[in-house]
Amino acid sequence: MRRGPLPGWAERYAQLTVELEVTGDPRVTRPRVRGSQRTPPALVFTADALRVTSPDGTIQAVRTPALVVVQQHGAGGEESGGKTGNTASHEPSSGDAHSSEDEPSSRNGPGNGPSAEVHGGWSPAWRGLLPSTRIRVVARAAPPASPADPVAAVLRVTADAPPRKVRQPSVLQRMAGSLRGGLREATDGLSPDARALLPGLVVGDTSRVSQELDDAFHATDLTHLLAVSGSNLTIVLALLIGPPHLAVRAERRGLAPRLGLSLRGTALVGGALALGFVVVCRPDPSVLRAAACGLITLLAIGTGRRRSLLPALAAAVLLLILYDPWLARSYGFLLSVLATGALLLLAPRWSAGLQRRGVPPRLAEVLAAAAAAQAVCAPVVAVLASRVGLVAVPCNLLAELAVAPATVLGFAALAAAPLAPPLAHALAWGAGWPTEWIAGVARTGAALPGAEFGWPGGWAGGVLLAAATVVLVPVGRRLLRRPWVCVVCALALILAVWRPAPFTRVLTGWPPPGWRAVVCDVGQGDGLVLAAGDGAALVVDTGPEPRAIDRCLSDLGIRRIPLLVLTHFHADHVDGLPGALRGRSVGAIETTTLQEPPGQAGFVRNRAAAAGVPVLRAVPGERRRLGPLTWEVLWPPAPVGPFPAGPRALASPPPPFTDGPNDSSVTLLVRTGGLTILLLGDLEPPAQQALLTAHPELAAVDVLKVAHHGSAYQDPQLMRRLAPRLALISCGADNPYGHPAPRTIRALRAQGARVLRTDTDGAIAVLGAREELAAALKGRRAVTRAAGRHRAGSPLPARGPARRRPRGRRLSGRRSVGECLPGRRLPRGTASERSAPARSAAGRNAPARSAAGRNAPARNTAGRNAPARTAARRAPARSPPRGRRQGGCPSEGRRPEGVEQSRGGGGQGLPYEPLF
Repeated sequence: MRRGPLPGWAERYAQLTVELEVTGDPRVTRPRVRGSQRTPPALVFTADALRVTSPDGTIQAVRTPALVVVQQHGAGGEESGGKTGNTASHEPSSGDAHSSEDEPSSRNGPGNGPSAEVHGGWSPAWRGLLPSTRIRVVARAAPPASPADPVAAVLRVTADAPPRKVRQPSVLQRMAGSLRGGLREATDGLSPDARALLPGLVVGDTSRVSQELDDAFHATDLTHLLAVSGSNLTIVLALLIGPPHLAVRAERRGLAPRLGLSLRGTALVGGALALGFVVVCRPDPSVLRAAACGLITLLAIGTGRRRSLLPALAAAVLLLILYDPWLARSYGFLLSVLATGALLLLAPRWSAGLQRRGVPPRLAEVLAAAAAAQAVCAPVVAVLASRVGLVAVPCNLLAELAVAPATVLGFAALAAAPLAPPLAHALAWGAGWPTEWIAGVARTGAALPGAEFGWPGGWAGGVLLAAATVVLVPVGRRLLRRPWVCVVCALALILAVWRPAPFTRVLTGWPPPGWRAVVCDVGQGDGLVLAAGDGAALVVDTGPEPRAIDRCLSDLGIRRIPLLVLTHFHADHVDGLPGALRGRSVGAIETTTLQEPPGQAGFVRNRAAAAGVPVLRAVPGERRRLGPLTWEVLWPPAPVGPFPAGPRALASPPPPFTDGPNDSSVTLLVRTGGLTILLLGDLEPPAQQALLTAHPELAAVDVLKVAHHGSAYQDPQLMRRLAPRLALISCGADNPYGHPAPRTIRALRAQGARVLRTDTDGAIAVLGAREELAAALKGRRAVTRAAGRHRAGSPLPARGPARRRPRGRRLSGRRSVGECLPGRRLPRGTASERSAPARSAAGRNAPARSAAGRNAPARNTAGRNAPARTAARRAPARSPPRGRRQGGCPSEGRRPEGVEQSRGGGGQGLPYEPLF
């Protein structure tokens, strides 16, 4: 495979003219968030290179497997979310060509992700390519991502013109394509879920399956239903031969005896059905395994020999690996073989055991089959996805009720589509009901807070889960003998999956009582929640991934979002919007004035329109109140010129003093519980300086959400002016941008701030009030011990001020931290002023530095940078230094009660006024 001219040209990234024979259906890759942009989708398919014309004009005949990646110039429409002209593009590795084999649920026909219609930019000439079609293209060759990939080169092609067809597809492939297209047309009038799911259940065509539905199937381990596995072929063959154990007896059932077919005739007809099944459903690993097992079984029926299913499975696996050795590296093939082996070896024994304990036979068979398949497949899923599903067995049991009728009616519609389209529509309508049931099961199961939990990935995690399964299976057998213990275990599982808020808080301590704000751990992006009481919150940004923000809001018990603010339209701030909208009441979405990138701005508008949520634009000086929250919009300034109306809203003029979407971030100054919280979005230094100029009255704050994920580009003057006590940085672990920058962290610590970051600390909750500010961490990954005043460039102290965990806090083995943070000077005349330590005359926000005075920091056991504790009490007339704690850690804050929203008018340049 690695021989010939094509791999050599690929190493040199040469531009070639290649004649290809298509071997796989084109599919549209799912857009991915890379940094601030959502990469546009690409059309990919596998092909064999038959003739290569090199740059010097030499033509050589070859037969080399390749992955073809078709990209569009200026890709990134409203749904793809890419910025016009953006150089970032999705360049799938050669391993993507076999993601359909490794992950059956991602196997798509023409179009992937939201729907085929969503990617309407792809011409039918590209999307409609069928296997066996020969085309000629001009491509840029590149080597595969890994030497282990089953292709010798990656060919990148632009979609400026349709492919030049050299030879039409074969008659068999044209028939298969016509059948698949007829089934899609027959489902056009169904509900969105049934319309997307039925072709996937019948022939594995998931081109219409949305990302949300696909994620639901993954979370509930129902992806095998979209993989066209052995169950589909079993249902088809069962219609012909009846129950397999009666297939060679005189009392055999099914259509074969009614049609007068002999055993050999039955085997021949069944073999033809199996081969047609492979052609129509495409020769993916699970389809090949099912067809091979079916053909061996039919051979046993035709020869009158005794069937033995386990040897048939072994023979099928051996033959398929000899035919295509790359199947030995396919996770999809491995999952298919393991599931089939579990059904043959484990399920009968487990079913018999359940029946001995009084479980009805049919229920025992279904329970045993689902549990056995899940037990052997879960370690492989953990290797791939680093998770374990808790709802897989019940969801599979519930979905199994509808699989057979949906499959039978779907195949009937498939067969009737070319002959009688009205009949096909009627059959598809009948299949739509059970299909909607399956989709409802997947969505409901995935929406449960405890549907899945994280597990170590890779082979180490898989082996660990396999070992745990081996230990738990004998324990489960013993528990079945004790009904009351089984009831208790079932209740515990229900609580773990349902996760009611009081139960979760007692068990994990999250969310901590009295939380004011939470920075969600959404990866490389922003997602912040401000408590408004009674399950309501102000949400600012949604991060790059819907599931992350959805999980964060569910953990916090947020059911209502009166206002959702999107600071700007970069993908790492808005792509999680579907997760925030899922299952919650959202009053309005407020965005920045600059509608760029236009594709991602269009994505927000489309999602909001689909959910029936109005979209507003932030107005500088705008003030709002929501329960205990009050906030003011400080930035961006009003645009120069009027807003266009209608679709031309994309072309809104940029605000002054801004350079791109980052500098147009909505900046909010929030007050809650006596705390001031400043949210800077992704402002760059020029906009930060302009913000300071526009608001010279801007004073020090208690909590700062550091701009642009803590990048190195920060304005020192603004940082000195804000002098936060607590600095929060939202960034992803191991991100390629180096966020947060070490110099930014040093500068914040030099100002006396306690720096917390989501990449090492997990989700961060802000607690308490102004005098007793604290923070709690949900999942600390690495312990950082900076607290109080810290000198720039000096090493972190070995020990910081005393720490105290919030009451009732325990986080499943992880260390949970609730920390008192440096206090700030209180208004004169308060009781706490008399006990405040001294502050130097150098400035209100500067720590005391005089070594000669009694207010200098004391060198105690807490570390040489720890603040003075004893001597500082002797100076009641001065303010506390930045590093000293004021008061103690709050044991439990008051939870906001009542939700009230109001909006005050205001224009640009209004003087800042406290809203309390």
